[in-house]
Amino acid sequence: MNIITCEQVSAGHPDKVCDQVSDAIVTRCLRNDPNSRVAIECLCKDDRLIIAGELTSKYEPDYQRIANEVYEFVGMDFSPAVEVLVSRQSPDIALGVDRDGAGDQGMMYGFATNETLELLPIPYVLATEFLKALKAEKLPCLKPDAKAQVSFDYHSGKITTFLCSTQHSAESNVDDFRKDIEWLMKVTAAKYGLNQDFKMLVNPTGRFVIGGPFADCGVTGRKLACDSYGGIGRIGGGAFSGKDPSKVDRSGAYMARKIARDLVLAGFTNQCEVQIAYAIGVADPVSINVDCFDSGLQDQRFLQQYIRETYDLTPKGIINSLRLLDVDYFLTASYGQFTRKDMPWEQ
Repeated sequence: MNIITCEQVSAGHPDKVCDQVSDAIVTRCLRNDPNSRVAIECLCKDDRLIIAGELTSKYEPDYQRIANEVYEFVGMDFSPAVEVLVSRQSPDIALGVDRDGAGDQGMMYGFATNETLELLPIPYVLATEFLKALKAEKLPCLKPDAKAQVSFDYHSGKITTFLCSTQHSAESNVDDFRKDIEWLMKVTAAKYGLNQDFKMLVNPTGRFVIGGPFADCGVTGRKLACDSYGGIGRIGGGAFSGKDPSKVDRSGAYMARKIARDLVLAGFTNQCEVQIAYAIGVADPVSINVDCFDSGLQDQRFLQQYIRETYDLTPKGIINSLRLLDVDYFLTASYGQFTRKDMPWEQ
């Protein structure tokens, strides 16, 4: 057996609430001032929300209003008490960024595999699609906070375990929604032509009434595996959410994913991981690496040269080619950065 497990969380998970507030701020700033430099993180606990970071922009966000809109969209039944700790970006960082250099040092990874139409790992896609379906189902007894986890045996090509833990009202219990959850699990598996005889776990502890920020502290950028590839394929050290695209943690990761997709779609390889690394203030990457996991039809040196000749990997080039100043980043802040077909790095 070769069982690999991937996880996804709902938009109502406290970490994702923070991601969505951070990215709503990024989007609002860029729409009003495309030259905005944004590095915003949030922390939520109970009914409080702390918004902190650096912002240099002609636009002044209404932080309370943005937070209220996100909480309402997610399905929270309250508005948070917002505390703002935001200052201007360091002029030392601006020196490099304003000359079109990278906004920070670091390495970014992109991954693609031909095992699904989404070019993403099967167990990750299943967990994500299931949670999207659960949200769309709007079961009245369920609350916004939820997690899904799928274990998949790559040797047999079968799902072995499908897990869902979902917050629910105090008046209900797991028996009130177990059959609905199990039905959605099977529908999701059937959508991808997979087996139905897997083990199903629904709220294994029995109750999940206290959820969201009242159960756990939420922080921006703490669900990187859920944002990327579910734990399959490596990820860089930086978060996506809360950053404008001059930060290569975001833009570099999008371009690395775009390149990995393109190489798989071009038939160069069945599975691909691309690493790009940058130095702060320097436009061109300091290194590019490709790993095809022995599934490539071209050697590594050819692919590295192909990437350098085909793509503009400077931050400015990435922003322009992927139209990153026009993206609604709020839409990327839940259910994965690489699961929406309408995003330019997925085209």
